[in-house]
Amino acid sequence: MNKFNPRKLHLSKWTACDPVHREKHFLVTQLLCDEQDRPVQVELQAVYSGRSAMLDWRELTDSERWKIGWH
Repeated sequence: MNKFNPRKLHLSKWTACDPVHREKHFLVTQLLCDEQDRPVQVELQAVYSGRSAMLDWRELTDSERWKIGWH
């Protein structure tokens, strides 16, 4: 399990453990919060292709799918 402060996710770097379409390295480009300023979703942008996707920030805690930093 990856441990991190969800409020510091903006512009953090991530590596996918199982790359799809040669997209392995990602950057958090946006952090969406609720009314109480709690993180809800993140926008991940693939460095290779520039493709963006929204996902629940809790998915990044799965160390079998994501690694913190670029490896």
